[in-house]
Order: sequence, then C-alpha cells, then structure tokens
Amino acid sequence: MGAGNYAKPLEDACIRFGITTPLQHAHFLAQVAHESDGFATATEYASGRAYEGRADLGNTKPGDGVRFKGRGLIQLTGRANYQAYSLDLYGDDRCVQNPAMVAQLPDAALAAGWFWKTRRLNELADQDNVLKVTRRINGGTNGLDDRTKRLAQAKKLIAALGDR
Repeated sequence: MGAGNYAKPLEDACIRFGITTPLQHAHFLAQVAHESDGFATATEYASGRAYEGRADLGNTKPGDGVRFKGRGLIQLTGRANYQAYSLDLYGDDRCVQNPAMVAQLPDAALAAGWFWKTRRLNELADQDNVLKVTRRINGGTNGLDDRTKRLAQAKKLIAALGDR
C-alpha cells in the first residue's frame, strides 16, 4: 500500500489525536515514514520472537511475542499496548482478539496517532528534537539518520504546501 492510501487516515489521526502544528506534522510524518519503511508496510518485518516473554510489553502468555509484534504506522508492540489501544478506541479488546487489524486502515494510522498522543510526543516535536522523539518511539536510536532525513523532507513539503 503506497503513501497516497494513507493520506486521509493520517489526516484523521492527526485531527483526532491533536497533532496540529506544522512542526508536529513534520515529526509525525517523518517517524511514521521511517517506521513503515516508506509506507511499504504496517507490519514489522521481524517475526516477533524477540518479544516473547517480555513482561514489560505485557507479553505474559506463550506466543504473545509473535502475536503482538509491531503493527501500525508506528509499530505498536506488545499485548499491553494492543490492549490499551483497543480499550481507548473501541472500549473492548477487539485488537487483542484480532491483532492483524492494527496493520490495516484506518487502525494503522489511528494506532500511530494514539501512540503519539499517549507518549506525549508533541512536546518533543515542539522542541524540534528528532533524537528525543526517536528514543521515545524506538527505545533507542535505531534509524536515526533515516528519521532525520525524512524530517527534513517533511519540513520542506509542509512549508511548500503552506505557501498555497
């Protein structure tokens, strides 16, 4: 699925989760572009076995690592995150019962917006701090160079669109 398919769902996610300024939009777009491999996928390439038994992610049952591997345009990972997202958006556990739905629209975009809001990423985006935004999403600095390049591209695009 190409980037164009995500435009309206991403716009809806930004509105719903309070991602409103040009700088917030640029950081959000840069991060989702990186996390989704340039909008090529909304499912983590790795199997998820590395998350098996990770109690910090809520993966307490056998098979949880694979079942709740990263999905969405910002890779929602772990039973606890799927459960919290599902409860917040739907008031039930449908995303726990059917984790694959998080990789499909509109949930792929909504999960990214939900993650952004619940992790208070607007505050870091407002500081224009790609390193801190990346660490909060990734837990480290994986892909920082790509995220930084994508941020520069997003800023240029948003500035150009703002001139219309």
